[in-house]
Amino acid sequence: MFSTILEMQKEKKFIIRGLIIFGLFLLLYFMLDRLNMTYTEMVNTYGIYLVILNIFLNIIMALLSAFLWNISSGLLKMTGKEGKGSFATGFAYVFGLLTYGCTPCVIAFFSTIGLTFSVAVLPLAGLPYKFISFVLLILGLFWLRYEANHVKCKIKD
Repeated sequence: MFSTILEMQKEKKFIIRGLIIFGLFLLLYFMLDRLNMTYTEMVNTYGIYLVILNIFLNIIMALLSAFLWNISSGLLKMTGKEGKGSFATGFAYVFGLLTYGCTPCVIAFFSTIGLTFSVAVLPLAGLPYKFISFVLLILGLFWLRYEANHVKCKIKD
């Protein structure tokens, strides 16, 4: 069934939705980078390679997020129920917001909910946390693929 869902991705509405979602997630990922540290500061502190890697990861993660969104929509259209793997897109974004977002914001957020400890300095402008978000997206993709290939339909008596 996963191959059928992949074929659905060639439809005009899936392409348009995917491009819109890609743009939104790309904007969000770049905004998170900006809140953490500007690219100019990143170049001065860590070098150009970290900036290139961050931008590359932003593009890949936005593509994966849009792809997960479309796969989940295709699964919903075919089976009438959303896949459990679709949580990965939102979870990866929230994880990124709470970890490699701006450090003062994260500390203020955690102290608001009663946690008075947080990461004071994030290494490499939050790159390790971005890798964790990337891995979460990959896991979500594999989970949705598994769900699509192992759909269980209820048999009515």
